Amino acid sequence: MIVVKKKNNFWIRALLILFVSFLFAINIRIFVKPAGLLPGGLSGVTLLIQQICVKFFEFEPSYTLINVLLNLFPIYIGFKFIGKKFTLLSCIVIVTSGFFVDLIPAFNVWTEEMLLYSVFGGIINGALISFCLLLGGTSGGTDFISIYFSEQKGKDAWNYILMFNIVILLTAGLIFGFEIALYSIIFQYASTQAIKMLFTRYQKSTMLIITKEPNKVYKLIKDITNHSGTLFKGKGFYGDKDVNMVYSIVDADEVSLIVKELKKIDESAFVNILRTESIEGTFYKRPTE
Repeated sequence: MIVVKKKNNFWIRALLILFVSFLFAINIRIFVKPAGLLPGGLSGVTLLIQQICVKFFEFEPSYTLINVLLNLFPIYIGFKFIGKKFTLLSCIVIVTSGFFVDLIPAFNVWTEEMLLYSVFGGIINGALISFCLLLGGTSGGTDFISIYFSEQKGKDAWNYILMFNIVILLTAGLIFGFEIALYSIIFQYASTQAIKMLFTRYQKSTMLIITKEPNKVYKLIKDITNHSGTLFKGKGFYGDKDVNMVYSIVDADEVSLIVKELKKIDESAFVNILRTESIEGTFYKRPTE
């Protein structure tokens, strides 16, 4: 039996990340800046600082300079606790996306409808963040903090990040009016939903597999995911036969590969896949490079 394993070339990923960074900048120039929206995290802080400087001091500082300075501590956390390749790819996103934002001239698109800016800008933003994560990097800022707490501490940092974003939006509302803050909430919500749909690494699935080849199925799961499983013996009412059920919890993004390879072992296998909300106890976590 041959199990397919991912082997991503770092430099190919770096080139793809570079292209995604360019798309980040295009999204900011087309949807975010013309509408005055504020994405979540440090990119939102960067844009807020730029808006404040324009309003009160009549000049716009470099997006790259502000964003890099704000990301210095998160980058340190990434190198020390998460992974060097992951952090290096993230640095490419942080620096090059900022460079492109400063380089690309400002322009408005075909509509004055703020809701369209918020929804479509948010969806594109979430899709681009998902692509970065799939390539082994991130857009920086609070993403580093979130991944650090998820992987190193086993805690969900979402509530803290949410409070951080609320402070940003309240500040923007007090200075520029709460209409912009409310549209920014729509932008952030659309972005979050896109990430949840496209990036599933931190989501878990429970697999219940009725099979004639339990040992081979267990080996398959072990080889692909490094997770273990439990064998249950039972009796099938339909055929009044003894049956084997392999129970295992895996990362959601590994399910499709397991099912594909499973059919090569046992074409008649019956598989039930359930969404897992939370896990208590020992669970293998893939290391971040």
